[in-house]
Parts: sequence; structure tokens; C-alpha cells
Amino acid sequence: MTLVHTALLSLRRNLMRSILTTLGIIIGISAVIVMFALGEGAQRQVEEQIKSLGTNVLMVRAGPSKSGGAKQAVGNVNKLEMSDAVAIKNDIAEVVYVGASNSGQAQVVWGNQNWSTSILGTNTDYIQASNWVISQGEMFSENDVRSGAKVALIGHTVAAALFGDAQFAVGEIVRVNKVPITIIGLLQTKGQDLRGFDQDDTLIMPITTSNRRVLGRSGSNINKVNRLTLAVNEAQNMDYVSEEVERLLNQRHRVPIGQTSPFDVMNLSAMLSTRAEANRVFSMLLAGVAGVSLLVGGIGVMNIMLVSVTERTREIGLRMAVGAKPKHILIQFLIESITLCIIGALMGVLLSLLAVFIMQYWVGWEMALSLTIIVISVMGTALIGIGFGFYPAYKAANLDPIEALRYE
Repeated sequence: MTLVHTALLSLRRNLMRSILTTLGIIIGISAVIVMFALGEGAQRQVEEQIKSLGTNVLMVRAGPSKSGGAKQAVGNVNKLEMSDAVAIKNDIAEVVYVGASNSGQAQVVWGNQNWSTSILGTNTDYIQASNWVISQGEMFSENDVRSGAKVALIGHTVAAALFGDAQFAVGEIVRVNKVPITIIGLLQTKGQDLRGFDQDDTLIMPITTSNRRVLGRSGSNINKVNRLTLAVNEAQNMDYVSEEVERLLNQRHRVPIGQTSPFDVMNLSAMLSTRAEANRVFSMLLAGVAGVSLLVGGIGVMNIMLVSVTERTREIGLRMAVGAKPKHILIQFLIESITLCIIGALMGVLLSLLAVFIMQYWVGWEMALSLTIIVISVMGTALIGIGFGFYPAYKAANLDPIEALRYE
């Protein structure tokens, strides 16, 4: 305890220099913690998106036909149909659900409240294929789809905007493009999708209702759909199903052999996993850069400790003359170095907490603090204090007492 007390007194004697010395450690520690918090936040966001999509999900979209790598005329567009969804589910055994959907924007009105939202017309498979959970009420039936029933499921964002409390949405009648629609179910919250859009800002109704009554489709477009969402039974079947779906759609839409398929089959989980891996690598790179600044801070501590040894040479000689052993001098300077680093680490932790608070609540970035990273950072800083403080301490402990007393 005497050595610790002596070391603290020495640091207090040069308070301003001690504070400036710890700046490198403070910046390094705070940078490491903030970078890991940013990376972990991005990782969790991707994991939540994967969870919201569901596992083993494929999305099918149609675009302009291509020939020789060039897109054909705008009018020459292959469009998906409800019959395609039925064919995929019947012909490909590995496909469990096929959700067909059309989308559009519409104004939803309840009393004197109104809200512009995404209108999604779907079949009954869409809820399971897209991993939606109904927290209240029930899903519309196949009979509702066939008859074009004026019923819908509502997302939390829309429900909260119209009714104030989403829990009171079920049973209410809203008007969508002047069409009265009865809310029969409340969807569980999902958060943002791949593009950053709010998935809870939606109203889901039978596709026949949306096409005929709300979105105003008619004629040949009445059975057209914008996309298909497929749920596959096993992850190992994803590539096989992708190929089979493309082959089946090309056959049904008479795409000539040799022509590039106009249908895009996307593995959303794979895309998100790739993005998660890229986030992880980027986070490690940023943490590495932050770690370099921590090493620079350690070099600054060693530099100041060497200056301190030079300034206190006579003091060291006097201590040795009255009986202090080299190990006592070594331990004293190591304690000073470790104390500087620990103080810097604690201040860096406080700074990082402030930075994370500002970035998360004011800027709106996804952040996730890890107690493990904080503990490892502080312990690592103590090791830096030992590593970079050992040489100055060793130099002080090996001074010749006589020469040290003569030092001016």
C-alpha cells in the first residue's frame, strides 16, 4: 500500500502532465468501445431483419425480357400471375408456402384521422411465407380471397397512427380509397426491412379485394402479382428450389431457350448473411484502427515515464541510499504506469458511454454496448501499462545509487 500511495502522490505532483498523458489512452479506449458498439448494433439489426424475414425465404420478381444481354421494349414484360403461385406450390415439393402479393399506396381514414400507408394485397400463404405473426384477431380465409371480402390485417404503425393505441384496432372499420374495410387482425411488430422501410406501416387484405376494389386493377391485370414469396422446407434445398422455380416460370411464360430469364429469384437470407459478414469485417477493421490509437497512447505513457525517471534520478538514488531495493523502485514505477493507464481507461469508458448515448438516441444509429468488451478493454489497458511501463521502471531500478545522487 505504501508503494501505491507513493505512486499516486508522484502522479498528483504533476497533475496536468498526468492528465495529458492519459489522453491517448482515453481516446483509444473510447474508440475501441464505440467501434465495437457500432459493429454489434449493425450485427443485431441484420439478425433482426433475418428473423423478420423468416428462414429459408425466396423472393421472385419479374422484369423486362432480355435477349443477348439487352433489355427488350418496355411493353415486353413478363408478369407473374396467381396461377404461377399455385403451380410452384403444386409442382415443387420442397416449397411449403407461396405468398402472392401486390402493393400500392392509399389513404386510410378512420373518423377524423387519416394515414397514408402501403396497401398489400395477398393470398392466405403470404403471412406464413413472410413470417408474419398475428398478435390479435385472425387471418382472412381462402373464402375471403375468393369472394373479395372487405377485411384486412393492420400493422402497428398504422394502428397507432389511426387509433392512438394499436390494441383497439381489431373490429374497427376504416375507409381505404373510400372502400369500407373491417380490421380483423393486428400484426406483430417487425421493424425495418432490407431497404430501411417500416414493415409495420402496412395494411394487408385479400389480393382480390385490393385488385378489384382498392388498387383499381381490371381486365388482364386482375390476376397479375408483383412478387412471390416462397418458404422452403430445408435450407439445403434453397439453391435447388431457386433453379426449379426459374425453370418452371420460364416454361409457363414460354421464355425462349437461350434467352436470359426475366424472373429474378432472390435468396434474402443469403443476402443478409453476406451483409452481416461484411459488417463484421468492417467492424473488426475499425476496431483495429482504434487499437492502433491505444498503442500510440501506450507509447506516450512510456515516453512520459522515461521523462519522469530522468527528472527523479536524485530521488531514486536517495531512496536506494536509505534502503530501497531495486524491486521496490521497479514496482513503484510500474504502479505509476498502470495507474495512468487505468485512469485513462475509466475516463475512456465514460466518454464512450456518452458517445454511444449521443449516437443512438440523437443520431439514431443502432448501437449495442458489450460489458465484455468494456472489461477486456480496461484489462488490456492495464497490460499496456505493464508493457510500456516496464522499460522505464527497469531503467529506474537499475540506476547506480551513487551516480544517481550525483545527478544534476
